[in-house]
Amino acid sequence: MSTPGTKNSPEQSASDLGRRVKRARLAHDLTLETASRLCGVSRSALSKIENGLMSPTFDVLQKIVRGLQIDLAELFGAAPAPNASGRRALTRRDEGQRHAYRGYQMELLATELAHKAMLPFRIRISAHTLDAFDDWGRHEGEEFLYVISGSVCLYSELYAPTHLNAGDSIYFDSRTGHAAISTSEVDAEVLWMATGGVPAPSSARDAVDAD
Repeated sequence: MSTPGTKNSPEQSASDLGRRVKRARLAHDLTLETASRLCGVSRSALSKIENGLMSPTFDVLQKIVRGLQIDLAELFGAAPAPNASGRRALTRRDEGQRHAYRGYQMELLATELAHKAMLPFRIRISAHTLDAFDDWGRHEGEEFLYVISGSVCLYSELYAPTHLNAGDSIYFDSRTGHAAISTSEVDAEVLWMATGGVPAPSSARDAVDAD
């Protein structure tokens, strides 16, 4: 894990994340085949992620954490505290957990809290065309996007492209295919929040035994 203020290379981050995914899978004594079925991620993709050969999208990360019954922050090297009343989390500038995927440079915030109702990210959108993405992003839950700087265009399966400038925000259903690009000369910066989605079974092993 990097020290505050330092940044791992994308290759190192993918390798670290892959090792944590594999560790979580083995902790449940799951084969790649079984974990693939639980997570809804192809066996080949899961193998590539575990070996640091693929940087997963946020959609895939959500599938993995639900399927393996872990907290998203654990995949970024954090040790989330258990639920408690009156909890809070302070994240200093540039001290969140980082993850890069194609057009998004993501920084996960409030990582010390486990089982959050929402997942806050600070994201630099480096994609300037839809060519940066293989497919729409879609997953369970709802999302909120607030533009901090630059300008953004949010594309959607159901709506016309929505142009957003600094200070604008939008709330939408995550199940609707979507992708955001920067329309300013420089990369746009946004605050992006997503709900955690549908709870998984009580444990990964219980889900296997139920089949």
